[in-house]
Amino acid sequence: MAEHIDSNRLNSDLRYRFEYVSKFLNFTLDDIAMLNTFAPIIFPIVPVITDTVYRKLFSFDITKHYFLIRNEGFEGFLPKTTSGITLDSPQMELRKDMLSVYLKRVLTQREWNDTFLQYLSQVGKMHTNGAGSASINVDYIHINALLGYLEHLLIDVLWSADSIDDKTRQSIVMAINKFFWIQNDFFTMHYLASWKESSTSNETSMKKNKYCCI
Repeated sequence: MAEHIDSNRLNSDLRYRFEYVSKFLNFTLDDIAMLNTFAPIIFPIVPVITDTVYRKLFSFDITKHYFLIRNEGFEGFLPKTTSGITLDSPQMELRKDMLSVYLKRVLTQREWNDTFLQYLSQVGKMHTNGAGSASINVDYIHINALLGYLEHLLIDVLWSADSIDDKTRQSIVMAINKFFWIQNDFFTMHYLASWKESSTSNETSMKKNKYCCI
């Protein structure tokens, strides 16, 4: 008999949503333990990974221009054009630090409690227009590409590690893959909410405008 899933709760209860996606992916405590096992392997080269990620984002003008948006908590000088931004700029150092903290927290978290789920959710929300003044408003296509690229970087490090056996390596790969799908779902949850809100606003505007050309 199929397990009943409440579609309304999926969109209103973060814990319920996480548990559903986890069941679907078979993400268990064993996977969390594998992420914890991976932590000491990846930690020494986290600075290299964060630098590599931002070099990739700098390699396309469409993603580089997002760094002209002021980060919440950053009060320093912000250039007005992308030509004035470098990987060593103060705001870029702040962003690299934030990514480092994110990776370390994900890999060391032992209990995925509600506070941690809210953290993963907020990471997604701040990239949409739903976080108020903290919003970065990044188009989802770039988020999707970035998550895939970051996952590949982590797996590449894992593949080169000679301190673990093949069975553990395979389990860590599976755990990393499941995690990124869970994180991606928290992103899409907020993007879908933003799109629905935008769609509703546009429909209301069109109804008020009797001379809509489209």
